[in-house]
Amino acid sequence: MRKNIVFVLMMVIFAFSGYGRSEKVKNVILMIPDGTSWATVSSARWYQRYLNPGKPNLRLDPYICGSVLTYSSNAPIGDSAPTTSCFMTGVPSRAGYVSTYPPADPKNDIVPMDSTMAYQPLMTVLEAGKIFNNMAAGLVFTCEFPHATPADCASHSYNRGKYAWIAPQMAHNNIDVLIGGGTKHLNDECRDYLLKEGYGVYLNDINGFRSHDGNRMWSLFCDDDMPYDLDRDGNLYPSLAEMTARAIEKLSKNENGFFLMVEGSKIDWAAHANDPIAMITDMLAFDEAFGVAVDFAMKDGETVVIAVPDHGNSGISIGSDRCPGYSTLTKDDLFKNVSGFKATAETIIEILKNTDKGEIKNVFKKYTDIDLSNESLNKILSSKDYNKSALTAEERMKGTSLKKIITEILNAHTCFGFTTGGHTGEEVFLAVYAPEGSIRPTGFITNIDLNKYMTDILNIKNLKEHTADYFAKHSDVFRDFKWKINTDNKDFPVLEVENAGSKDKLTVKPYSNIALLNGREIRLNSVVVYVDKTNTFYLPKSLNKVFK
Repeated sequence: MRKNIVFVLMMVIFAFSGYGRSEKVKNVILMIPDGTSWATVSSARWYQRYLNPGKPNLRLDPYICGSVLTYSSNAPIGDSAPTTSCFMTGVPSRAGYVSTYPPADPKNDIVPMDSTMAYQPLMTVLEAGKIFNNMAAGLVFTCEFPHATPADCASHSYNRGKYAWIAPQMAHNNIDVLIGGGTKHLNDECRDYLLKEGYGVYLNDINGFRSHDGNRMWSLFCDDDMPYDLDRDGNLYPSLAEMTARAIEKLSKNENGFFLMVEGSKIDWAAHANDPIAMITDMLAFDEAFGVAVDFAMKDGETVVIAVPDHGNSGISIGSDRCPGYSTLTKDDLFKNVSGFKATAETIIEILKNTDKGEIKNVFKKYTDIDLSNESLNKILSSKDYNKSALTAEERMKGTSLKKIITEILNAHTCFGFTTGGHTGEEVFLAVYAPEGSIRPTGFITNIDLNKYMTDILNIKNLKEHTADYFAKHSDVFRDFKWKINTDNKDFPVLEVENAGSKDKLTVKPYSNIALLNGREIRLNSVVVYVDKTNTFYLPKSLNKVFK
């Protein structure tokens, strides 16, 4: 009885004191399998076990320690932008918001929001670790780099789709290692800046990615997102595990530690498409990358590895009422067909678009091991996007998309169920590896709690104060000076500040870490953000000192 009382008291003390700084922790690797529901993890585990009975467990399994409730500021179901934003800033936000404070919605807000903070950029764990702990910073992902989850770590916008605002922030935010997709989003100005700063910059260059011997590198593949792991050509594109290993190799040379975010981006995309083989194989690719991170952490002794999805997606289930008696089906019944899929629906669709009518059945059999029925063949031939159709353009427009047709055919040969092609609001899994003697969160926590765990173990104090210091309103920073916003370029206005006493002139461009004082460059250790809704530049308070 006495032992139980002592235990309860210790837990109460723990709850009120936070997670606490661990002297053993120098590095944090945050790994996000985007849009991964619990059933996606189970499906991947069963699939692996079916193909390899001697490998019944995922690398994640020994470290699963709880669940996390993720949500938007005013809605239980979140998208990647506000949910990862909360991991990074500790503040829930709205759908589409990238590390930016949302407007208050008193009727619906899940936690109280401050209306005076609307559209305020919020400092992230990555930014704070870099600025205050002199840590190295890295991002690894398989989507394009300005996409929501990587963007949440190192940029700020109320519109996740505004890549023209987001991409330059990421290029100018001194991220030491960035590996993933999105070559077309790195414009000449950003590339020139990175090269000038001594980065290795590699575009669709796997040899450059593998051979670069410096510690700072941007390596991008594909115009936008990278291929699903099942479709990936290893001679052209590295796996998520290889990208993770390469980032760790470079970041770990920083004696002050590092923060690395790794995203299995396209698990979410596969879930949106209701494509089980893409979901399963990209989840297994993520699990392999998690194993790489944990293997490093075990040898290093100073690294915490956290795996947590940002939200669920698709309502996937192992079992569907589409399959009679599904609850008594054997492992062969449930996993034999899906294990015969040799490509994702996305790739099969691209191949079939340009396949001659007489070869479609053979091609479909090659990639799925399914004998295509004449009825299904006719659907493909009359689809909107079959390029070799005998139908007129007008007739084709009345047809169904190949995406819908192929997805339906594939899912008709499995017993996975889906409730939606969108996000879902259930809690997600939490897996944590921490060095011996270090605390790891357990049980049920929220997205806000996870941010506190990371800031506590890295001794990053008060992100709110850092936000106020580094993303202050220009009207407050330069209240004693003459300033104007030049809107000749409406998308990229320029802040011009004058000191009447010295006639010095400061010019500040948005989405960059460079200001000009009388034409001379001043480097900032954070990015400047302009928000059109408030017609405000958000920048460091200390910038007014350049005039003194």
